[in-house]
Amino acid sequence: MSKRKNILIGCTGSVATIKLPILVQKILEYDCEAEIQVVVTKHAEHFFSSADIPSEIIIHRDEDEWTSWKMRGDPVLHIELGKWADLMIIAPLDANCLAKMAQGLCDNLLLCTARAWDFRKPLLFCPAMNTRMWEHPITASQIETLKFWGMQEIPCVAKTLMCGDTGLGAMAEVDTIVERLVKCMREMKDVYK
Repeated sequence: MSKRKNILIGCTGSVATIKLPILVQKILEYDCEAEIQVVVTKHAEHFFSSADIPSEIIIHRDEDEWTSWKMRGDPVLHIELGKWADLMIIAPLDANCLAKMAQGLCDNLLLCTARAWDFRKPLLFCPAMNTRMWEHPITASQIETLKFWGMQEIPCVAKTLMCGDTGLGAMAEVDTIVERLVKCMREMKDVYK
């Protein structure tokens, strides 16, 4: 690739966050020049260990928003992340954060970053939730709201979920996610020429 891509991965409180280390690894296998940073919600931290993420990758947490800002004129982390990133992917996007995003709420670092996103750049999202949550009547309209605003959905898939239920709601497979990221990066490559 002619220009290094800055990829921001967001993770929410879905068990699918256990796939974060694999997602990072597969992106780096595709493009070892890609620079990745991760932003996680408090509940996402329950599903992965920082030790499983390469040490050069910065992981941002809610408290970093407040410890990085001391006085007027200091950088605001959720704004700086949006400026730094060439593209953002939220994988997984759980039902709670989906609902908040669709209402414009931004009560954590990840949602603030998404709320301040420059939609001239890609923002992809991968829904992940229990089938019963996926089938709730409000879910489809929340997904459509995000897409109407310019975000790109990588649809969930049907399988047996961690809880034992079977049906739609599982996050897309990591290979599918990486394929979409690669497609976005190739399209962006043309823009940078």
